Amino acid sequence: MTVPLRASHARDRPWSEPLAVAAGLRNRDGSLALLSDGGPLGRWSWVACDPDRVHVGPVEAAAPFAALRRPEFATGTVGLVSYDAGARPATGARTEVWPDLMLARYPAMLGFDHQTRRVRVIGRGVDAKAAEASADVAEGWLADASQPPVPVAPALDFVAETPDPAYRAAVADVVARIAAGELFQANIARAWQGELAAGAEPFDVMLRLAGTRAAAYGAYWRLGNRALVSNSPELFLAFEAGTGRIETRPIKGTRSRDGDPDRDAALARELQASAKDRAENLMIVDLMRNDLSRVARPGTVRVERLFEIETLPTVHHLVSTVTGAAGPDVSAADLLEATFPPGSITGAPKHQAMKVIAGHEPPRGPWCGSLFRIDEDGGLTASVLIRTASFERREGVWRYRTLAGAGIVADSDPESELQETTAKIRALREALVGDQLV
Repeated sequence: MTVPLRASHARDRPWSEPLAVAAGLRNRDGSLALLSDGGPLGRWSWVACDPDRVHVGPVEAAAPFAALRRPEFATGTVGLVSYDAGARPATGARTEVWPDLMLARYPAMLGFDHQTRRVRVIGRGVDAKAAEASADVAEGWLADASQPPVPVAPALDFVAETPDPAYRAAVADVVARIAAGELFQANIARAWQGELAAGAEPFDVMLRLAGTRAAAYGAYWRLGNRALVSNSPELFLAFEAGTGRIETRPIKGTRSRDGDPDRDAALARELQASAKDRAENLMIVDLMRNDLSRVARPGTVRVERLFEIETLPTVHHLVSTVTGAAGPDVSAADLLEATFPPGSITGAPKHQAMKVIAGHEPPRGPWCGSLFRIDEDGGLTASVLIRTASFERREGVWRYRTLAGAGIVADSDPESELQETTAKIRALREALVGDQLV
């Protein structure tokens, strides 16, 4: 029987750059870097390696997050749930491309507080002595920090899985289905794949992203022959176990950035005023309100902010914030079970949208799933895995797959939606293959 880590020990140390510390651990088992940009949404970064408990496998149909409810994963756990695990009730069994659920428990972890510029050294164990020993291990990682140079583009190719006309046809089909009353919105994606050059690693992609295009929910995670690199700006769920506060921040609506400041500002204003983008955003806000109401106390779900502009290095986004207060005894697993997959990357109604998506796309794998962390008191921070590439090593070669999607509504134009996916994938494409056109 696995013993939970009920004791913890924490101490503060002077600031070190989290990316430099993560670089020193990049080749360790279970190396992890949850890298925030240090902005308003990302106060903390987290670095760890050498998990002592790992779960990799399918979810249970009746209880998809049953493994997360085990006592040994109550704290200090990082997890990844694939999009397909949540979509399966609508799509049925398919040939999956990634494990449904991956969990890893970390007895030692470093937290980097970008606000106070201090490092929190955390140790967990079966008793106080073991927890302090784990903290000593974590503190030792600070001495191994190294500031690596930004590597050259590591990928050999960036190949679309389907041609542009196929994506336009998929968009046109969804528009026709919406006109027929089958659904209101569906997020339709296109995918690219390729392989890394000999000697290159997924962490090289993280280094290239973190230099100039860091995001609030950037991440690198490697378990065995699988790895994930994410540059996500989107919060799926935040849960404060002490207060019961739940927050979700769906993104719907995008414009490419422009090098001319006046034109760039005009594009942001255009996005905020766009009736189409507002309608698309509002549909998902209503969907998330409904999802949160399953676990929130009656009357507590509300829209705190609607149609805010969030500006990133390559795009402007339209973002809204929905909050609620969790009911008694609600856990992180309960929240994920009630709301997954995220409404912003499925559509409305969610069940039917996932059916339509499956008719146009192969399984998505980690993309548009969620990467999450369970903190000391059972709180949760979970991102939406957009701007994300998954990697698998086969015969010594790292192969990757990545996707970008767009929310399709009644008045969507297929060419415009195609261009939106191109804008969304730009930062990750450049991290993989540079600024060459491919």
